[in-house]
Amino acid sequence: MKENHSIKPSTNPELSGQIAHSFALLRPHFVKYRLWVAGGILALIGVDLCQLLIPRVIKSSIDGIERGAGGQSALFQWGVVIVVLAFGVAVFRYFWRNLILGFSRFMERDLRDQLFSHLMTLDRPFFQRRSTGELMALATNDLASVQLALGMGLISLVDAVIMTAAVLSFMAYINPELTLIALSPLPFLAALTKILSTRLHKRFSTVQETFSGITEMARSTINAMRLVKIYTREKDQTERFDRLGRTYIKHAMMVATIQGLLFPISGLVANISLLLVVIVGGRMAINGTITIGDFVAFISYLFMLVWPMMAIGWVANLFQRGVTSLARIQEILDERPSFEVGGPGLVPTVSVSLIELRSLDFVYPGQASAVLQGINLDFSSGLFGLLGPTGSGKSTLCHLLARLYPVPAGSVFVNGQDVNQLDLAWYRQSVAYAPQEPFLFSDTIAANISFGRPEATADDIQSVARAVGIDDEIRQFTQGYASRIGEKGVKLSGGQRQRISLARALLTKAPVLIIDDGLSAIDAGTEQQVLAAIMEYARSAIVIMASHRLAQLAGAKEVAVLEGGMITGVGSHHHLLAQNVYYQTIYHKQAGCSAKGKSHGA
Repeated sequence: MKENHSIKPSTNPELSGQIAHSFALLRPHFVKYRLWVAGGILALIGVDLCQLLIPRVIKSSIDGIERGAGGQSALFQWGVVIVVLAFGVAVFRYFWRNLILGFSRFMERDLRDQLFSHLMTLDRPFFQRRSTGELMALATNDLASVQLALGMGLISLVDAVIMTAAVLSFMAYINPELTLIALSPLPFLAALTKILSTRLHKRFSTVQETFSGITEMARSTINAMRLVKIYTREKDQTERFDRLGRTYIKHAMMVATIQGLLFPISGLVANISLLLVVIVGGRMAINGTITIGDFVAFISYLFMLVWPMMAIGWVANLFQRGVTSLARIQEILDERPSFEVGGPGLVPTVSVSLIELRSLDFVYPGQASAVLQGINLDFSSGLFGLLGPTGSGKSTLCHLLARLYPVPAGSVFVNGQDVNQLDLAWYRQSVAYAPQEPFLFSDTIAANISFGRPEATADDIQSVARAVGIDDEIRQFTQGYASRIGEKGVKLSGGQRQRISLARALLTKAPVLIIDDGLSAIDAGTEQQVLAAIMEYARSAIVIMASHRLAQLAGAKEVAVLEGGMITGVGSHHHLLAQNVYYQTIYHKQAGCSAKGKSHGA
């Protein structure tokens, strides 16, 4: 199993450009929740205003005491004012936390929905490039980083800006010279924060990519648990997972090192400012340049400035994480499906009755050699077979007929119309597909069968289940059709999974049914019943069945033989048996095996 499942790191060196691109993604959500954001910011301003007034009250009370004008009643009044302001801080803080943090949660939900909806538009080539673990990490860990940046990060940034501007104004009002002295260490903090933030961005990007690898490793190992145990690779898989975990911790510790520098340095700069104010401001108070009340108020305001100064490091950390994660999400949202066209395709008023392939060639994305070459076939109502050795192109042809990959213009026609000009959704709704390795959801049997037709009744579901010979087996489960079958149908045998997949396809009543070796795990005793159901379906639909077993293709109108991606023969059983070498070889091998099996049985 691969250990490198990471998304490629961002190649955009300009962080400002990345932030602008990310904000374009967030702008519609800010507009949607503008009242929440505005209300939260107003509540935050209310908190800051109340906090800023408290030192002024303290200054007035101290100056009053110094002048001898502060009696018991005056002190009581000042105390009441401070209590009222403190209560206001608590009330406004409650509202900003609910509004801003609520906004960040709504934003997280909407971005997750947007990401999931976009993934639904992408096609098979994309999912062959991206692992499930990567996408799961984006929808969980990365979105959590974005939510934190838009929640506490946003509120801390706004709070730091408002509080800094207001505090500096009050400090400058008391004494401009002392204010400049207090701010003298800040340029050092700004320069260091810029350097460390750039490094944090790069390191955190690596952390997120490593987390994607861990997620994919865990997912693939759990899904393949039976295989792991059969080959006794538990120790090996555990060691691989441990190596990924150690790599993750290594990069996470690098991030923690940078974070560990940001906070202490911010605090150190704040305390240096405090030291300068105590030394210079104390002398001013002694010399009478400022009053004792001014000095106490100035110290109080400087303490208020300590948080914004320390918040620079914390906010930079949150926003770097958020921007990095948002860029990874944006990378997926920038992906476009292979089938994207300039506008909506044509939607025919009649169902599919004829599919024509004309000199069809196909090369998988990223590969040089063609998998299919010069394919010419016609499919109309009835059963058509596809026969060939492994790697001959049968499954690829089935994928193209199901429109899982784009095809060249002028190579596939539906009812005489180029398939590329038809609406993709309309065509896919016209096709039912039963693969060799069916995917079943961790849901009930009924839900799995009705996946392609959710409105189907219980009678409809049971009818197709009887047709493929699995109704009796389903009823043996404790809860019958309501039984949950586990992820990928782990509670079922291979033949049962294939028959449920085929029942799902038959239930759709689509005019085109493609069976890609979808009967390979079905036992011989059930096979004839299943084939009878397929032949009945083929009376009014196009059925294309790829198989290695000639017995399954015995009722086909025509069989196409594929070898090396090319058609080497097309015709009936008798025609191919007389003309096609590969067909003759397969026929004699399977006929011989059948005869030997019967003789042993006798």
